[in-house]
Amino acid sequence: METLLEVRNLSIGIHRECVLSAVEDISFDVYPGEILGIVGESGSGKSLTALSIPALLGRGAEADTGSILYYGNGIAGGAARTSRDLLTLPEKELQAIRGKEISMIFQEPFSSLNPLMKIGVQIAETLELHGSKDRTLVKSRVRELMETLGLSEPEKLMEAYPHRLSGGMCQRVMIALAVICRPRLLIADEPTTALDQGTQNQILGLIKEINQDLGTSILFISHDLEVIKNLSSRVLVMYAGRILEEGQTEDIFFHSAHEYTRGLLGSIPGRAKRGKDLANIPGKVPSLDEGRPSGCPFHPRCTKAEPRCKGNFPPVISVSPSHKTRCVLEEGKW
Repeated sequence: METLLEVRNLSIGIHRECVLSAVEDISFDVYPGEILGIVGESGSGKSLTALSIPALLGRGAEADTGSILYYGNGIAGGAARTSRDLLTLPEKELQAIRGKEISMIFQEPFSSLNPLMKIGVQIAETLELHGSKDRTLVKSRVRELMETLGLSEPEKLMEAYPHRLSGGMCQRVMIALAVICRPRLLIADEPTTALDQGTQNQILGLIKEINQDLGTSILFISHDLEVIKNLSSRVLVMYAGRILEEGQTEDIFFHSAHEYTRGLLGSIPGRAKRGKDLANIPGKVPSLDEGRPSGCPFHPRCTKAEPRCKGNFPPVISVSPSHKTRCVLEEGKW
C-alpha cells in the first residue's frame, strides 16, 4: 500500500547542558485515509513525535536524526509520487504545508486560540494565508463549516472571542481551523482530554466524520485505550521514547504481544472486571533526567523481565504481516 507519510529512524533530543534522548530511533508509516492511533503513558514521547511532523517542536527540542517523508503529490490522479523530507524543508515551504496539507488539533483549545481575535477571523485566517482572497467566499466557507461541526448560530459565534465559548465549542473551533483547507493529514494530540464524556463523544464523532467524508488521514494521540480502540484502525504503543508494539487495532487489543501493552489493557475497567482489582503496572515511566534504561526500556517495571531484557533493545518480531512487537520473551512463539 502506498504511504502518505513515512517516519524513519526518528530521534528527538532535548538540548540542555547535555542532550537528553526523548524519542529514540522510531519508524512508522501513515497510509491515505486511515486513522492511526498512538497510545502510551505520559512521558512516552507521543506528543513530541506528533509535533515533529509539522516541525512545531518547542525551544530546546530538536529532531537529531532520521527523516519524515511526506508524499503530498501523486496519491490521487495517477501523478508521479514525490516526497519531501519535512525535517529538512526551509521554513517558507513548511508554512505552505502547515494548515493546508498537514494540520494539527492541540490538547488545550483555550491556550491554542488567540484570545484577542474573533473566532471567525481566526478560522478565516488559515484560508487567507493559503491564497483565498475573496472575503465573501471565505466567510461563506467559514459559516458553512461551523454549521457542519455543530456550532449553532455561526454568524453570532464568528463575532465572539474565545473566552465566551465552552471547552467543547473551543475544541470544535480548533477542528474548524484544522480542516478548513481540507488537509491530507490531521494530527490530533489528546483533543478530548479536558472534556466531559458527552462532549468527548461528540468530538470523536466529528473526527470520524472528517476521516470518512474528506478521506483525511488522522494521527490520533491519546493515553486513553478505549478511545483508541473505538477510533483507530491501526495502533502504535509507545513507551519511554520507543515503539514497543504496532498492529491492527484487533491485534493490539485481542492478541497483544508485549508485556507493556498487556499491562495497559489490564488497567481498563469493564463489565467483565466488575468487582475485581484492575491490573497495576508497578513504577513509572522514567524521566529524561533519570535516563532511559538499557535494553527494553520497560524491563525495570516488567514482572516477567529476564536478564537478557537488559541487553540491547530487542529487534522487531513479526507476529503477523500486520503485527510487530519488540519483546525478547516473544521470540520463537510466532
